[in-house]
Amino acid sequence: MAAPRSRWRRAAAAPSPRSRLKMAARGGGGVASRGSRVMAAPEEPCGGRAGGEPGREAAGLSGARCGGAAAMFRCGEELVSGESEEENNGVNLMEFSDEILLHILSYVPCTDLVLNVRKTCRKLATLCLDKSLTHTVLLQKDYKVNKDKVKQLMRDIGKEIYQLNMAGCYWLPSSTIDHVIRCKNLVKLNLSGCHITSLRLSKMLSALQHLRSLAIDVNPGFDASQLSSECKATLSRVSELKQTLYTPSYGVVPCCTSLEKLLLYFEILDRSREGFMLSGQLMVGESNVPHYQNLRVFYARLAPGYVNQEVVRLYLAVLSDRTPENLHAFLISAPGSFAETGATKNLLDSMARNVRLDALQLPKAWINGSGLLQHLKFNNPFYFSFSRCTLSGGHLIQRVINGGKDLKSLTSLNLSGCVHCLAPESLFRKAEDDIDSSILESLVVSCCNLRHLNLSAAHHHSSESVGNHLCQLLSRLKYLLSLALPVCSITDVAANMEKPPTQSNAVPQTFGKKVRVGIQTYPRNLTDQANQKIESSVFWTLMGSLRFLETLEIIGSSFSSAMPRNEPAIRNSLPPCVRAQSVGDSEVAAISQLTYLQSLTLAQLPNIITGSGLVSIGLQCQHLRTLSLANLGMMGKVVYMSALMDMLKHCKCLRDLRLEQPYFSAGAQFFQALSHCSSLQRLCIVSRSGTLQSDAVMSFMANCLEVIMCHMFMGESLTVCKNLQQSIVRSFQADRPALNVVIFPLLHEDLTEVIRDVPMRHLDEITLFKSRVAEEPPNLWW
Repeated sequence: MAAPRSRWRRAAAAPSPRSRLKMAARGGGGVASRGSRVMAAPEEPCGGRAGGEPGREAAGLSGARCGGAAAMFRCGEELVSGESEEENNGVNLMEFSDEILLHILSYVPCTDLVLNVRKTCRKLATLCLDKSLTHTVLLQKDYKVNKDKVKQLMRDIGKEIYQLNMAGCYWLPSSTIDHVIRCKNLVKLNLSGCHITSLRLSKMLSALQHLRSLAIDVNPGFDASQLSSECKATLSRVSELKQTLYTPSYGVVPCCTSLEKLLLYFEILDRSREGFMLSGQLMVGESNVPHYQNLRVFYARLAPGYVNQEVVRLYLAVLSDRTPENLHAFLISAPGSFAETGATKNLLDSMARNVRLDALQLPKAWINGSGLLQHLKFNNPFYFSFSRCTLSGGHLIQRVINGGKDLKSLTSLNLSGCVHCLAPESLFRKAEDDIDSSILESLVVSCCNLRHLNLSAAHHHSSESVGNHLCQLLSRLKYLLSLALPVCSITDVAANMEKPPTQSNAVPQTFGKKVRVGIQTYPRNLTDQANQKIESSVFWTLMGSLRFLETLEIIGSSFSSAMPRNEPAIRNSLPPCVRAQSVGDSEVAAISQLTYLQSLTLAQLPNIITGSGLVSIGLQCQHLRTLSLANLGMMGKVVYMSALMDMLKHCKCLRDLRLEQPYFSAGAQFFQALSHCSSLQRLCIVSRSGTLQSDAVMSFMANCLEVIMCHMFMGESLTVCKNLQQSIVRSFQADRPALNVVIFPLLHEDLTEVIRDVPMRHLDEITLFKSRVAEEPPNLWW
């Protein structure tokens, strides 16, 4: 206890309560205001919460990493007792004001508060049951919670809980839901990803008369006729509903007659496990239909597949008959082609006449070639998504922002895959042509308060004109929190014109016989690294200006993951853009200026030679929680492996790691370096010709106690993969109830059947590669 004792003594010398609070939390990180963003780097990086993630670890009180919250508070009580009279000038943790202690406690998982910390002393027993701590209970990423803990939690504070989030708790048995009945005062309940039957849902909702917000899954076998009259009475008062559909059904929507917000996630597969074709026509003839008269927000996200499109049309058919007068957000996210029908056209025409929108997202087929945007009316828009549309820059300026109209209300804009959105016209333009900087400048000036911007999946090439580079114009958006760009857009054309051709640009990107090139060792210290940085480049300047950026994606314009959703693995990939050949280690090093970076994605950067920039990021970006790297450098060899291993040794807060490279060797050295990531929870490796060492994987799982997801899609045989998967499950499942392990050959014909069993939380957040910036409106749900 020597180290904590010295910290408390330093806290006593601090002149202000804020300094004392920081010292109190030093055991695991700085303390952030519960409702605001941390602007100053904490003493220890594992503090603050990821943007949007309701974590509670800023005080360093998460059980395994600091020996348990209860132990930490017990330390505060016993600290002074063993010191001499001369040393007894420290501050006892219990001497802090209730306000400060409540602030620290707000970052402790609720299960730890109620089941552990509360038992340490009388004062904490009272504080842990304060309404500010029990009003909202978040279990959605508490991977150590089990049925018994939930049962005890509901028994102790069930009547005090008004909001309960159990989203993604796939490991809990369905009987766990029975204990939610104790929360008689619940107003908001999220059970997405939990196992629940129609009968259990009916029994639970019958007891929750104050419920106004609900999120559930509708699985095969759901039967609305099993819902009791008391359950339907509760549903009739629900104003917010999020429903994830795994089978063609209206779910509980027809019972919710007071809906104001409806979120629908369509995850229906075209074929059942038995191989039978599914059809949305199963819903035709149901007596009840949705009630949309009070609807303000309609959101639908479709997974690939024809059945999902068929089912969503049945939901929209009611909207087309009568458009809600108060509708202000209409969002449909559909991959691929989703053709417009007569009913949807009538719906859009009615919306153009009768409503003013604040948020809009439509399938590309509904926008392309139509004058819809010219007729729709907007109030104070905060979110636009025109992903994959052929919208030209001229139309964007004229029809969306009315020739430069002030759009300070717009905070999130998704233009991913809009290849012509920064060009005046799209008719005679090639995708590789230079952008029109005046269009981007108009966008930046009009939407000066943007927090989230996605320009990925397109070729946005800047001209040689000084001051008109895309990076220079984007540097004016000082409030950006998340940004997605294509690799070729950050190329400094003027700088590259002055540089002679280098050997690195000649490195082949094919899988054939490689030209032997010398691979220099990367610098081992920041001084040498700084000598290689091009600090005058436009991308370096952009990174320096976006001070508060938390999420960054740099993705090749032609990149596609080898692991799609419902199809066999992709064997061949498209070559990178020519301009991307000049983006290498120095540009990656520029990212290290982002002090508050929490999520980083780098994909298809062909000119990575040593990966030295990754080491700089590991040293400087101490808040990094999510890292995704795909197809960096030469395709036939992982040239950045040494740098990656050095980077991982510094990533103490890293929770999610995704690696995709055709030839990735997951050996003992790699897993030894990865073991330094003490906070790691989820690992995904995708490598069609990759290898792994089973003993190294088992040793890694034994050392990293927080890991609850291990997905590896490699080039090993099915026997090797199955044996390793069974060994991991057999050795660690008992101590890690949420453990999810999938180890499988990437090119195996049964890959899609394996993927369908992966919990949606992991599949959507890490296993499948996609751009996530501005994917949904901010604060769409919890």
